[in-house]
Amino acid sequence: MSSVASVHSLWTVAAGAPGKIPAPHIEYAQLSPTLIVLGAAVIGIVIEAFVPRRHRYSSQLLLALVALAAAFAAVIGLAAGGFGSSKAHIAAMGALAVDGPALFLQGTILLVSLVAVFTFAERRLDPAAHGHHVDSFAPQPAAVPGGAAEQAAVKAGFTTTEVFPIALFAVGGMLVFPAANDLLTLFIALEVFSLPLYILCALARRQRLLSQEAAVKYFLLGAFSSAFLLFGVALLYGYAGTVTYAGIAEVISDGAKQIDPALAGAMGNDALLLIGAALVLMGLLFKVGAVPFHMWTPDVYQGAPTPVTGFMAAATKVAAFGALLRLLYVVLPGMRWDWQPVMWGVAIITMLGGAIVAITQTDIKRLLAYSSIAHAGFILAGVIATSEEGISSVLFYLGAYSFVTLGAFAVVTLVRDAGGEATQLSKWAGLGRRSPLVAAVFAVFLLAFAGIPLTSGFAGKFAVFKAAAQSGAGWLVVVGVLSSAIAAFFYIRVIVLMFFNEPKADGPTVAVPSPLTTTAIAIGVAVTLVLGLAPQYFLDLAGQAGVFVR
Repeated sequence: MSSVASVHSLWTVAAGAPGKIPAPHIEYAQLSPTLIVLGAAVIGIVIEAFVPRRHRYSSQLLLALVALAAAFAAVIGLAAGGFGSSKAHIAAMGALAVDGPALFLQGTILLVSLVAVFTFAERRLDPAAHGHHVDSFAPQPAAVPGGAAEQAAVKAGFTTTEVFPIALFAVGGMLVFPAANDLLTLFIALEVFSLPLYILCALARRQRLLSQEAAVKYFLLGAFSSAFLLFGVALLYGYAGTVTYAGIAEVISDGAKQIDPALAGAMGNDALLLIGAALVLMGLLFKVGAVPFHMWTPDVYQGAPTPVTGFMAAATKVAAFGALLRLLYVVLPGMRWDWQPVMWGVAIITMLGGAIVAITQTDIKRLLAYSSIAHAGFILAGVIATSEEGISSVLFYLGAYSFVTLGAFAVVTLVRDAGGEATQLSKWAGLGRRSPLVAAVFAVFLLAFAGIPLTSGFAGKFAVFKAAAQSGAGWLVVVGVLSSAIAAFFYIRVIVLMFFNEPKADGPTVAVPSPLTTTAIAIGVAVTLVLGLAPQYFLDLAGQAGVFVR
């Protein structure tokens, strides 16, 4: 039943019995992963207000880890209870889907966030300041960079422990985003995870001005994309008379069955449908970082604190691709012939654009940013497949890619000089001789990005390209393989720079991390190798989770 009819019935009931507004029916147990994370974020804000400063770091870290682990356990419980398959349904009065893709993506986001929190909590990389441990975040973000207030905060040993609850709010929004089953829930989830990310990007301890510039760029361009998405939602509502995914899909396939008198003049107008769908897709492609909506990516990745860059690069892509899949497969399958050619074009220019521009980069974080743009193009090849294999290949690729990305950015935090992180590529020359283990680990991640066999990157690329080829997108696969070859050049170039160049006398040092960052990097390497050497179990898992509830 479309939401128009349900809204009308609510009005009728409310009018017939004044003072008796029907209570919404919410399945709290099935929404528990999101509720746990958002509840912990609220508790984290309370901790900031009432717990003494010296105890906040340990309290916030413990709370964040427990909340993310508990939410992941809840996702496993729901999947074991059959909510990913036989019991999949629409919950929260039509607002959220509880199905295989939603649970798989939520589990991936929670695991990635759990590992990212380890990198957020790292306090051993910078030398201690005034006898206090120092992390990646500004001691007093509201202070003018380099001003007296900031210097006083450093001297007093302040730490910005608010990053933990802010990150939890972002995770809460990301959990809702791929599960949203109506356009308004989609928009609210987008804002819930975007606003905390804008704040996190501005909090770098070093290069404060670059960090704040990155946050402003991200905020302004993010506001544009949100406006496009919201305008698209309005047009789709005008076309279908409903914002629920099933309702819009029904009007697209069958025409309007129950026409709302207020919308009768506009409903069924194909111009509204085409423009509205295009605007909503633009909003989602911005979050994915696809060309031509990618301009924010290199600047934000470079300016944000590196732990935040890793978290954002991994988790945001998972959430955004999940939402994109649900929109195309649940709302717009009846428009496949309209959106497929456009997505072909976007995928091709994203793969080629990301790979070609990455060759010219001299900063390791900008290089990884353009690499992430190229990977968005590879994942879009799986999205375009419009088959169950396409969905499962995208789910697998997202899981594999996110851990490689997190591990790579965690390694970047270790290579340091007097000014903090040494992100200039020229400074990485000879790193393999100065610190063989760190260089070898980074080489593993670069080979996975390049899609070399026996790494998770190869298994992921093979899965999406196979799905695309089976669906008749052979030329797209040819472009993808060509882009992979171009991308492999600059990944191998970095490996050659590290192992076959002489280290400079004034080169950077490799900081010895605490067990937190060591664990994050070790998990990244383990996932990269396990998914590369024995991917079949995880491909089957993604295959079982590859059916959307409608």
